[in-house]
Amino acid sequence: MSRLDRAAFIRPIAHRGLHDAARGVVENTGPAFEAAMARGFGIECDLRPANGGWPIVFHDETLDRLVDGAGAVADLLPADLTRLRYRTSPSTPLLSFADLLDLVGGRVPLLVEIKSEWTPPDIDFLGLVTSLAASYRGPLALMSFDPAVIAACAAMAPRIPRGIVSGIYRRGDAEGWWDDRLTTERQERLSHLLESAAAKPDFFAYHVAALPTPVTRYVREVQGLPLFTWTVRNDADWQRSSDWADAPIFEGEPR
Repeated sequence: MSRLDRAAFIRPIAHRGLHDAARGVVENTGPAFEAAMARGFGIECDLRPANGGWPIVFHDETLDRLVDGAGAVADLLPADLTRLRYRTSPSTPLLSFADLLDLVGGRVPLLVEIKSEWTPPDIDFLGLVTSLAASYRGPLALMSFDPAVIAACAAMAPRIPRGIVSGIYRRGDAEGWWDDRLTTERQERLSHLLESAAAKPDFFAYHVAALPTPVTRYVREVQGLPLFTWTVRNDADWQRSSDWADAPIFEGEPR
């Protein structure tokens, strides 16, 4: 039986917050999260470890795309990261996971994606993530593409709802599916959720363009687990989400 509170989570979830580059609202920032909360949407966000394992709300492995800085997030001390600002929004600081939890304060559900580069799970980082999540008073769930990360979280904090993110892994996919880090055989297993057992997931989040698949129909219709779908951006995506999933993880305006 899923530990995920359907009543709290089954609603549109704003992908990296309700961001809008044209208005200077940057993904995974306080203004994007505030915009989502103002409209009652759930929030999806990303976590990465800074130097020492401190969880930072950031998607990319490096700073270069968004921040007035360069280099790997993991190389920087938390104090270094808090001094950095986003290139298109100089007044906006980077957030730690603790900052995010203080900001949201239980007002809307949080789907927290733990980023992975397919190396062995960083136990110090995951220990901090699960400790902060366990002390949070509000609807929160952890998820990752990497089942080993979620299995480690399950061992550390079994009461926190957890999920697996996936889709159809194809060699050379334009969006980036870790061709340099995963074998074709492993990509196939991940596509069909065949590495999920150790994590004992409470839900799944699957790429909208791939829906429906036999395995997503099985986990939703037979196992009865909630299915989120990402990233919903256009009318066709919204229709597919409505037909084959329980809730969309979306960007832009909901239909």
